[in-house]
Amino acid sequence: MSKRRVVVTGLGIVSPVGIGISAAWANIVAGKSGIVKISHFDASQLASQIAGEVQNFDVAQYLPVKDARRMGKFIHFGLVAGMEAFKDSGLEVTDQNAERIGVNIGSGIGGLPTIEETHNDYLAGGPRKISPFFIPGTIINMISGNLSVMYGLKGPNLAMVSACTTGTHCIGESARMIEYGDADVMIAGGSEATIGPLAVGGFASARALSTRNDDPATACRPWDKDRDGFVIGEGAGALVLEEYEHAKARGAKIYAEVTGYGMSGDAYHITSPNSDGPKRSMQNALKNAGLNADAVQYVNAHGTSTPLGDKNETEAIKLAFGDHASRLVVNSTKSMTGHLLGGAGGIESIFSVLAIHHQISPPTINIFEQDPECDLDYCANEARDMKINVAMNNNFGFGGTNGTLVFSKV
Repeated sequence: MSKRRVVVTGLGIVSPVGIGISAAWANIVAGKSGIVKISHFDASQLASQIAGEVQNFDVAQYLPVKDARRMGKFIHFGLVAGMEAFKDSGLEVTDQNAERIGVNIGSGIGGLPTIEETHNDYLAGGPRKISPFFIPGTIINMISGNLSVMYGLKGPNLAMVSACTTGTHCIGESARMIEYGDADVMIAGGSEATIGPLAVGGFASARALSTRNDDPATACRPWDKDRDGFVIGEGAGALVLEEYEHAKARGAKIYAEVTGYGMSGDAYHITSPNSDGPKRSMQNALKNAGLNADAVQYVNAHGTSTPLGDKNETEAIKLAFGDHASRLVVNSTKSMTGHLLGGAGGIESIFSVLAIHHQISPPTINIFEQDPECDLDYCANEARDMKINVAMNNNFGFGGTNGTLVFSKV
Protein backbone atom coordinates (compact mmCIF):
# COMPACT_ATOMS: atom_id res chain seq x y z
CA MET A 1 0.00 0.00 0.00
CA SER A 2 1.38 3.41 -0.93
CA LYS A 3 1.65 6.07 1.74
CA ARG A 4 -1.03 8.74 1.87
CA ARG A 5 0.11 12.35 1.97
CA VAL A 6 -0.23 14.28 5.24
CA VAL A 7 -0.62 18.04 5.52
CA VAL A 8 -0.90 20.56 8.36
CA THR A 9 -4.27 22.33 8.42
CA GLY A 10 -4.45 23.76 11.95
CA LEU A 11 -2.11 25.27 14.54
CA GLY A 12 -2.53 26.13 18.22
CA ILE A 13 -0.01 27.39 20.75
CA VAL A 14 0.36 28.43 24.38
CA SER A 15 3.90 29.66 24.96
CA PRO A 16 6.16 32.03 26.87
CA VAL A 17 6.20 34.30 23.81
CA GLY A 18 2.44 34.40 23.39
CA ILE A 19 -0.88 32.62 23.45
CA GLY A 20 -2.26 32.11 19.96
CA ILE A 21 -0.43 31.77 16.67
CA SER A 22 -0.38 35.43 15.61
CA ALA A 23 1.03 36.73 18.90
CA ALA A 24 3.60 33.96 19.33
CA TRP A 25 4.86 34.18 15.75
CA ALA A 26 5.12 37.99 15.83
CA ASN A 27 7.21 37.86 19.00
CA ILE A 28 9.41 35.03 17.73
CA VAL A 29 10.19 36.87 14.48
CA ALA A 30 10.85 40.07 16.45
CA GLY A 31 13.35 38.22 18.66
CA LYS A 32 11.42 38.92 21.86
CA SER A 33 12.42 36.82 24.86
CA GLY A 34 9.76 35.23 27.05
CA ILE A 35 12.20 34.30 29.81
CA VAL A 36 11.63 35.97 33.18
CA LYS A 37 12.29 35.59 36.89
CA ILE A 38 10.24 32.67 38.22
CA SER A 39 6.93 33.86 39.68
CA HIS A 40 5.13 30.54 40.14
CA PHE A 41 6.89 29.86 43.45
CA ASP A 42 9.72 31.21 45.61
CA ALA A 43 12.84 30.07 43.75
CA SER A 44 15.28 32.16 45.78
CA GLN A 45 16.99 29.09 47.27
CA LEU A 46 17.61 27.45 43.90
CA ALA A 47 20.66 27.89 41.73
CA SER A 48 18.45 28.68 38.71
CA GLN A 49 15.68 31.22 39.30
CA ILE A 50 14.52 31.95 35.74
CA ALA A 51 12.08 30.32 33.33
CA GLY A 52 10.02 30.75 30.20
CA GLU A 53 6.68 31.29 31.91
CA VAL A 54 3.36 31.59 30.09
CA GLN A 55 1.98 35.05 30.83
CA ASN A 56 -1.65 36.19 31.19
CA PHE A 57 -3.14 32.72 30.86
CA ASP A 58 -6.65 32.45 32.29
CA VAL A 59 -7.99 28.95 31.89
CA ALA A 60 -11.50 30.20 32.70
CA GLN A 61 -11.56 31.84 29.26
CA TYR A 62 -11.44 28.38 27.70
CA LEU A 63 -12.86 25.84 30.16
CA PRO A 64 -15.52 25.77 32.88
CA VAL A 65 -13.81 26.55 36.18
CA LYS A 66 -15.27 23.41 37.80
CA ASP A 67 -13.68 21.22 35.12
CA ALA A 68 -10.38 23.11 35.12
CA ARG A 69 -9.92 22.55 38.87
CA ARG A 70 -9.78 18.82 38.19
CA MET A 71 -6.83 19.12 35.79
CA GLY A 72 -3.14 19.88 36.11
CA LYS A 73 -1.80 22.93 34.31
CA PHE A 74 -0.13 20.82 31.62
CA ILE A 75 -3.61 19.56 30.70
CA HIS A 76 -4.90 23.14 30.57
CA PHE A 77 -2.12 24.16 28.20
CA GLY A 78 -2.50 21.08 26.00
CA LEU A 79 -6.28 21.41 25.79
CA VAL A 80 -6.13 25.07 24.84
CA ALA A 81 -3.47 24.45 22.18
CA GLY A 82 -5.54 21.56 20.83
CA MET A 83 -8.74 23.60 20.86
CA GLU A 84 -7.04 26.49 19.04
CA ALA A 85 -5.58 24.12 16.42
CA PHE A 86 -8.95 22.45 15.89
CA LYS A 87 -10.67 25.82 15.51
CA ASP A 88 -7.97 26.99 13.09
CA SER A 89 -8.48 23.89 10.95
CA GLY A 90 -12.17 24.58 10.36
CA LEU A 91 -13.01 20.91 10.88
CA GLU A 92 -16.49 19.80 11.83
CA VAL A 93 -17.07 16.50 13.61
CA THR A 94 -20.00 14.43 12.36
CA ASP A 95 -21.35 10.95 12.96
CA GLN A 96 -19.73 9.99 9.67
CA ASN A 97 -16.17 11.19 10.38
CA ALA A 98 -15.81 10.97 14.19
CA GLU A 99 -14.18 7.54 14.04
CA ARG A 100 -11.55 8.88 11.60
CA ILE A 101 -10.31 11.75 13.81
CA GLY A 102 -7.91 11.10 16.68
CA VAL A 103 -5.68 12.77 19.26
CA ASN A 104 -2.06 12.24 20.29
CA ILE A 105 -0.77 15.00 22.57
CA GLY A 106 1.89 13.91 25.05
CA SER A 107 4.00 15.35 27.84
CA GLY A 108 7.47 14.54 29.06
CA ILE A 109 6.77 14.92 32.77
CA GLY A 110 3.05 15.65 33.08
CA GLY A 111 1.48 16.56 36.39
CA LEU A 112 4.56 16.73 38.61
CA PRO A 113 3.59 20.04 40.29
CA THR A 114 0.17 18.62 41.22
CA ILE A 115 1.82 15.46 42.53
CA GLU A 116 4.18 17.62 44.59
CA GLU A 117 1.35 19.75 46.00
CA THR A 118 -0.85 16.74 46.75
CA HIS A 119 1.95 15.02 48.61
CA ASN A 120 2.43 18.13 50.73
CA ASP A 121 -1.31 18.20 51.45
CA TYR A 122 -1.20 14.50 52.41
CA LEU A 123 1.68 15.05 54.82
CA ALA A 124 -0.15 17.97 56.41
CA GLY A 125 -3.66 16.53 56.57
CA GLY A 126 -3.62 12.82 55.79
CA PRO A 127 -5.51 10.80 53.14
CA ARG A 128 -8.65 12.94 53.31
CA LYS A 129 -6.68 15.73 51.64
CA ILE A 130 -6.17 13.69 48.46
CA SER A 131 -8.61 14.79 45.77
CA PRO A 132 -10.60 12.09 43.94
CA PHE A 133 -9.49 13.90 40.77
CA PHE A 134 -5.80 13.61 41.64
CA ILE A 135 -5.06 10.72 39.27
CA PRO A 136 -6.99 11.92 36.20
CA GLY A 137 -5.60 15.38 36.83
CA THR A 138 -1.98 14.26 36.57
CA ILE A 139 -1.64 11.36 34.12
CA ILE A 140 -0.24 12.25 30.75
CA ASN A 141 -2.90 10.85 28.39
CA MET A 142 -5.59 13.10 29.85
CA ILE A 143 -4.95 15.88 27.33
CA SER A 144 -5.90 13.48 24.56
CA GLY A 145 -8.67 11.96 26.65
CA ASN A 146 -10.33 15.26 27.43
CA LEU A 147 -10.04 16.53 23.85
CA SER A 148 -11.56 13.29 22.60
CA VAL A 149 -14.54 13.70 24.93
CA MET A 150 -14.85 17.42 24.22
CA TYR A 151 -15.18 16.99 20.45
CA GLY A 152 -16.50 13.43 20.26
CA LEU A 153 -13.37 12.15 18.53
CA LYS A 154 -13.54 8.36 18.26
CA GLY A 155 -10.31 7.71 16.34
CA PRO A 156 -6.92 6.85 17.89
CA ASN A 157 -6.69 8.27 21.42
CA LEU A 158 -3.20 8.07 22.87
CA ALA A 159 -0.28 10.03 24.29
CA MET A 160 3.43 9.38 23.93
CA VAL A 161 6.20 10.03 26.46
CA SER A 162 9.80 10.31 25.32
CA ALA A 163 11.28 13.14 27.40
CA CYS A 164 12.20 16.17 25.29
CA THR A 165 11.37 14.35 22.05
CA THR A 166 7.74 13.76 23.08
CA GLY A 167 6.05 16.39 20.90
CA THR A 168 8.06 15.43 17.83
CA HIS A 169 7.32 11.73 18.27
CA CYS A 170 3.61 12.44 18.79
CA ILE A 171 3.48 14.41 15.53
CA GLY A 172 5.56 11.91 13.58
CA GLU A 173 3.66 8.85 14.76
CA SER A 174 0.34 10.59 14.14
CA ALA A 175 1.41 11.37 10.58
CA ARG A 176 2.15 7.68 10.09
CA MET A 177 -1.28 6.72 11.40
CA ILE A 178 -2.76 8.89 8.66
CA GLU A 179 -0.31 7.65 6.01
CA TYR A 180 -1.29 4.04 6.62
CA GLY A 181 -5.02 4.57 7.05
CA ASP A 182 -5.65 4.40 10.81
CA ALA A 183 -7.10 7.91 10.75
CA ASP A 184 -7.81 10.77 8.35
CA VAL A 185 -7.12 13.52 10.89
CA MET A 186 -5.01 13.70 14.06
CA ILE A 187 -4.53 16.49 16.59
CA ALA A 188 -0.91 16.02 17.66
CA GLY A 189 1.72 17.78 19.73
CA GLY A 190 3.15 18.17 23.21
CA SER A 191 2.57 20.05 26.45
CA GLU A 192 4.52 20.75 29.63
CA ALA A 193 4.00 22.73 32.84
CA THR A 194 6.67 21.75 35.35
CA ILE A 195 7.94 25.07 36.66
CA GLY A 196 7.89 24.05 40.30
CA PRO A 197 10.38 23.37 43.09
CA LEU A 198 11.01 19.70 42.29
CA ALA A 199 11.46 19.99 38.54
CA VAL A 200 13.54 23.16 38.59
CA GLY A 201 15.45 21.94 41.63
CA GLY A 202 16.12 18.58 39.98
CA PHE A 203 17.49 20.04 36.76
CA ALA A 204 19.47 22.62 38.73
CA SER A 205 20.94 19.88 40.91
CA ALA A 206 22.11 18.15 37.73
CA ARG A 207 23.74 21.45 36.72
CA ALA A 208 21.76 21.49 33.50
CA LEU A 209 20.20 24.95 33.93
CA SER A 210 21.49 28.44 33.28
CA THR A 211 22.25 30.40 36.44
CA ARG A 212 22.28 33.79 34.72
CA ASN A 213 19.57 34.93 37.14
CA ASP A 214 20.37 38.64 36.94
CA ASP A 215 19.57 38.87 33.22
CA PRO A 216 16.78 36.42 32.28
CA ALA A 217 16.22 37.75 28.75
CA THR A 218 19.79 36.91 27.69
CA ALA A 219 20.18 33.73 29.74
CA CYS A 220 19.42 31.27 26.95
CA ARG A 221 22.33 31.58 24.50
CA PRO A 222 22.45 28.70 22.01
CA TRP A 223 25.83 28.50 20.25
CA ASP A 224 27.22 31.47 22.16
CA LYS A 225 30.60 30.79 23.73
CA ASP A 226 29.31 31.85 27.17
CA ARG A 227 26.20 29.62 27.23
CA ASP A 228 25.84 27.98 30.63
CA GLY A 229 22.80 25.69 30.41
CA PHE A 230 19.19 25.59 29.32
CA VAL A 231 16.27 27.61 30.69
CA ILE A 232 13.17 25.63 31.58
CA GLY A 233 9.95 26.67 29.84
CA GLU A 234 6.26 25.78 29.81
CA GLY A 235 3.43 25.70 27.32
CA ALA A 236 2.01 23.57 24.53
CA GLY A 237 1.86 23.29 20.77
CA ALA A 238 -0.68 21.29 18.74
CA LEU A 239 -1.02 20.69 15.01
CA VAL A 240 -3.96 19.33 13.07
CA LEU A 241 -2.58 16.75 10.64
CA GLU A 242 -4.84 15.70 7.79
CA GLU A 243 -4.76 13.40 4.81
CA TYR A 244 -4.10 15.58 1.76
CA GLU A 245 -7.10 14.58 -0.37
CA HIS A 246 -9.38 14.87 2.66
CA ALA A 247 -8.11 18.40 3.31
CA LYS A 248 -8.34 19.39 -0.35
CA ALA A 249 -11.89 18.09 -0.68
CA ARG A 250 -13.14 20.35 2.11
CA GLY A 251 -11.16 23.37 0.92
CA ALA A 252 -8.92 23.48 4.00
CA LYS A 253 -6.12 25.97 4.47
CA ILE A 254 -2.84 24.04 4.12
CA TYR A 255 0.23 25.37 5.91
CA ALA A 256 2.73 22.71 4.84
CA GLU A 257 3.15 19.00 4.24
CA VAL A 258 4.72 16.48 6.62
CA THR A 259 7.08 14.75 4.21
CA GLY A 260 9.54 13.01 6.51
CA TYR A 261 9.91 11.54 9.98
CA GLY A 262 12.96 9.89 11.47
CA MET A 263 13.91 8.38 14.82
CA SER A 264 16.97 6.86 16.42
CA GLY A 265 18.49 5.80 19.72
CA ASP A 266 21.94 6.84 20.89
CA ALA A 267 22.55 3.65 22.90
CA TYR A 268 25.26 5.70 24.56
CA HIS A 269 24.24 7.45 27.81
CA ILE A 270 20.95 8.38 29.49
CA THR A 271 21.73 12.12 29.69
CA SER A 272 24.91 12.87 27.71
CA PRO A 273 24.46 13.12 23.95
CA ASN A 274 26.55 11.77 21.12
CA SER A 275 26.49 12.93 17.51
CA ASP A 276 25.79 9.54 15.92
CA GLY A 277 22.19 9.21 17.16
CA PRO A 278 21.02 12.68 16.07
CA LYS A 279 22.83 12.24 12.75
CA ARG A 280 20.96 9.01 12.04
CA SER A 281 17.65 10.58 13.09
CA MET A 282 18.11 13.34 10.51
CA GLN A 283 19.25 10.89 7.84
CA ASN A 284 16.26 8.65 8.54
CA ALA A 285 13.88 11.59 8.20
CA LEU A 286 15.41 12.59 4.87
CA LYS A 287 15.22 8.99 3.66
CA ASN A 288 11.58 8.77 4.70
CA ALA A 289 10.91 12.03 2.84
CA GLY A 290 12.71 10.78 -0.27
CA LEU A 291 14.86 13.92 -0.24
CA ASN A 292 18.56 14.56 -0.63
CA ALA A 293 20.27 16.64 2.02
CA ASP A 294 20.63 19.60 -0.31
CA ALA A 295 16.83 19.95 -0.57
CA VAL A 296 16.67 21.42 2.96
CA GLN A 297 17.07 25.16 3.52
CA TYR A 298 16.17 25.59 7.21
CA VAL A 299 16.63 23.63 10.44
CA ASN A 300 14.86 24.45 13.70
CA ALA A 301 17.45 22.83 15.93
CA HIS A 302 17.09 21.31 19.37
CA GLY A 303 19.56 24.05 20.39
CA THR A 304 19.18 23.99 24.17
CA SER A 305 22.07 26.32 25.11
CA THR A 306 24.02 23.64 26.95
CA PRO A 307 27.80 23.63 26.40
CA LEU A 308 27.91 20.01 25.26
CA GLY A 309 24.54 19.76 23.53
CA ASP A 310 24.97 22.65 21.11
CA LYS A 311 28.41 21.50 20.02
CA ASN A 312 27.13 17.95 19.62
CA GLU A 313 24.16 18.98 17.48
CA THR A 314 26.39 21.12 15.28
CA GLU A 315 28.60 18.11 14.66
CA ALA A 316 25.57 15.89 14.00
CA ILE A 317 24.21 18.34 11.41
CA LYS A 318 27.58 18.35 9.65
CA LEU A 319 27.62 14.56 9.61
CA ALA A 320 24.04 14.33 8.31
CA PHE A 321 24.28 17.08 5.68
CA GLY A 322 27.93 16.94 4.62
CA ASP A 323 29.04 19.95 2.59
CA HIS A 324 25.49 21.29 2.47
CA ALA A 325 25.58 21.99 6.24
CA SER A 326 27.39 25.28 5.61
CA ARG A 327 24.53 26.43 3.37
CA LEU A 328 21.77 25.70 5.89
CA VAL A 329 20.15 28.33 8.07
CA VAL A 330 19.94 26.78 11.54
CA ASN A 331 18.21 28.45 14.46
CA SER A 332 17.05 27.82 18.00
CA THR A 333 13.74 29.37 18.98
CA LYS A 334 14.51 28.12 22.50
CA SER A 335 16.66 31.24 22.82
CA MET A 336 13.30 33.04 23.28
CA THR A 337 10.96 30.41 24.74
CA GLY A 338 13.29 28.38 26.89
CA HIS A 339 13.12 24.59 26.74
CA LEU A 340 9.57 23.24 27.01
CA LEU A 341 10.81 19.66 27.51
CA GLY A 342 7.97 17.43 26.25
CA GLY A 343 6.25 20.48 24.76
CA ALA A 344 9.28 21.57 22.73
CA GLY A 345 8.51 19.49 19.64
CA GLY A 346 4.98 20.88 19.52
CA ILE A 347 5.83 24.58 19.48
CA GLU A 348 9.03 24.15 17.45
CA SER A 349 7.20 22.18 14.76
CA ILE A 350 4.73 25.06 14.61
CA PHE A 351 7.59 27.55 14.16
CA SER A 352 9.06 25.33 11.42
CA VAL A 353 5.71 25.19 9.60
CA LEU A 354 5.28 28.97 9.93
CA ALA A 355 8.81 29.53 8.64
CA ILE A 356 7.71 27.79 5.43
CA HIS A 357 4.32 29.50 5.38
CA HIS A 358 5.81 33.00 5.76
CA GLN A 359 9.22 32.33 4.14
CA ILE A 360 11.03 33.71 7.18
CA SER A 361 13.64 32.17 9.46
CA PRO A 362 13.23 33.37 13.06
CA PRO A 363 16.46 34.46 14.72
CA THR A 364 18.56 32.83 17.37
CA ILE A 365 18.87 35.66 19.87
CA ASN A 366 21.66 36.20 22.40
CA ILE A 367 24.55 35.20 20.17
CA PHE A 368 27.01 37.80 21.45
CA GLU A 369 30.17 35.90 20.53
CA GLN A 370 29.63 32.71 18.55
CA ASP A 371 31.45 29.65 19.81
CA PRO A 372 34.19 28.84 17.25
CA GLU A 373 33.34 25.14 17.65
CA CYS A 374 29.76 25.92 16.60
CA ASP A 375 30.44 27.24 13.14
CA LEU A 376 27.18 27.04 11.16
CA ASP A 377 24.83 29.87 10.14
CA TYR A 378 22.55 30.25 13.18
CA CYS A 379 20.57 33.26 11.91
CA ALA A 380 22.11 35.31 14.69
CA ASN A 381 19.94 37.93 16.38
CA GLU A 382 17.75 38.99 13.45
CA ALA A 383 15.03 37.19 11.46
CA ARG A 384 15.76 36.59 7.81
CA ASP A 385 13.50 36.60 4.77
CA MET A 386 14.54 33.59 2.71
CA LYS A 387 13.31 30.86 0.41
CA ILE A 388 12.22 27.85 2.47
CA ASN A 389 10.80 24.94 0.53
CA VAL A 390 11.89 22.31 3.06
CA ALA A 391 12.35 22.72 6.82
CA MET A 392 13.60 20.25 9.41
CA ASN A 393 12.83 20.16 13.13
CA ASN A 394 15.04 18.29 15.62
CA ASN A 395 14.35 17.23 19.19
CA PHE A 396 16.47 14.96 21.37
CA GLY A 397 15.72 13.63 24.85
CA PHE A 398 17.11 11.99 27.96
CA GLY A 399 17.49 8.28 27.45
CA GLY A 400 19.18 8.88 24.09
CA THR A 401 15.91 9.25 22.16
CA ASN A 402 15.91 11.33 18.96
CA GLY A 403 13.21 12.56 16.61
CA THR A 404 13.28 14.57 13.39
CA LEU A 405 10.46 15.94 11.25
CA VAL A 406 10.66 17.25 7.69
CA PHE A 407 8.05 19.75 6.51
CA SER A 408 7.71 20.88 2.89
CA LYS A 409 5.95 23.65 1.04
CA VAL A 410 2.85 22.42 -0.79
